[in-house]
Amino acid sequence: MRSFVPVVAAAAAATALLLGGCNRTDAKQKDAAAPTLQVTPEDVLVVSAGSLSAGPLVTGSIEPERRADLRAEVSAVVMSVFKENGQPVQRGDLLVRLDDTSIRDSLVSAQEAERAAAQAYDQAERQHQRMKTLREQGMASAQQLEDAEIRRNTTQSDLSAAKARVVSARQMLQRTEVRAPFDGIVADRKVSAGDTAQVGKELLKVIDPHSLRFEGLISSDAIQSVKVGQSVTFRVNGYGKQDFAGKVKFVAPTANPTTRQVEVIVEIASDAPARLAGLYAEGRVEASTSRVRMMPDSAIVRDGEKAYAWRIKGNVLQKVSLALGDRDPRRGDYVVRSGVADGDRVLRNPVATLKDGQSVKDAPSAATVGSPIETPAKP
Repeated sequence: MRSFVPVVAAAAAATALLLGGCNRTDAKQKDAAAPTLQVTPEDVLVVSAGSLSAGPLVTGSIEPERRADLRAEVSAVVMSVFKENGQPVQRGDLLVRLDDTSIRDSLVSAQEAERAAAQAYDQAERQHQRMKTLREQGMASAQQLEDAEIRRNTTQSDLSAAKARVVSARQMLQRTEVRAPFDGIVADRKVSAGDTAQVGKELLKVIDPHSLRFEGLISSDAIQSVKVGQSVTFRVNGYGKQDFAGKVKFVAPTANPTTRQVEVIVEIASDAPARLAGLYAEGRVEASTSRVRMMPDSAIVRDGEKAYAWRIKGNVLQKVSLALGDRDPRRGDYVVRSGVADGDRVLRNPVATLKDGQSVKDAPSAATVGSPIETPAKP
């Protein structure tokens, strides 16, 4: 009987040690399963109300209202091009010079012909006055006076024609120098020194960057909701998610007979970068606007038909259900009807390993490396 008691006591002690070891192991596993989540300001999205615009879609391109396609008005060889694409110009600046050798020779010839015609006219005029005096004195016949008058009129006509040729030659000479018609920038240079420019050949294009506008098309089915003065928000290819704003300036009275779309011109609200010219743009006419709570698609976690978000409440991560509404076709954000409130902090790009109730720690912005950083808790 005395030998049985020590055996039972030893078994009980062994069991207690085993249970204690298991509890400590479970605690360590629990700590390892719930690491502390470190988040930076870039990982967190603050929920706030935004504007949801409803209206017809408008697509088109950004075009300058003031633009000039400068073309050759004389056939000549290009001697010099003084401006490159993108360089600013002022009205009257010399842009292209064409070879003017033959035109200068023509001008000199026309000036000499004008001088000779002027001398002939002066001589004929003096002869006419002389015959007129002699006729008054009865020393010349009427036929002689008439012949002198005819010669005077003929030389006068020749002088007028010679002056016209001089003017034409001067104009041709001026056309060998292509100058900027207004202040702007060179948008498209077409020629280089040595090229042969025929009449009508495009030399370069000048645009006024301060006159950019959105020239778009709208479906005729939605044209009744579009009016002059309505706000338009649009984005331009190549400028990412940058939003541009403007107002409807013109709505065409008739639709295109082929596409059945209506042309709309949108005046951009502020000075747009000159590089916008010619780029594709897409936006929406704000026929109606409402203030709603919005959330980007990247912050929403979907599980079948349900939607969730990971909210940071204090230092704890919470998985909250969301009731979503319509999607903004312009930005891709969703309307959140319930689940979060203004000012709530949610993860911008949640990962699949997050756990409800997980502890959260704010990290400085310099520690940002892609997605939120999980740091295992100390054992």
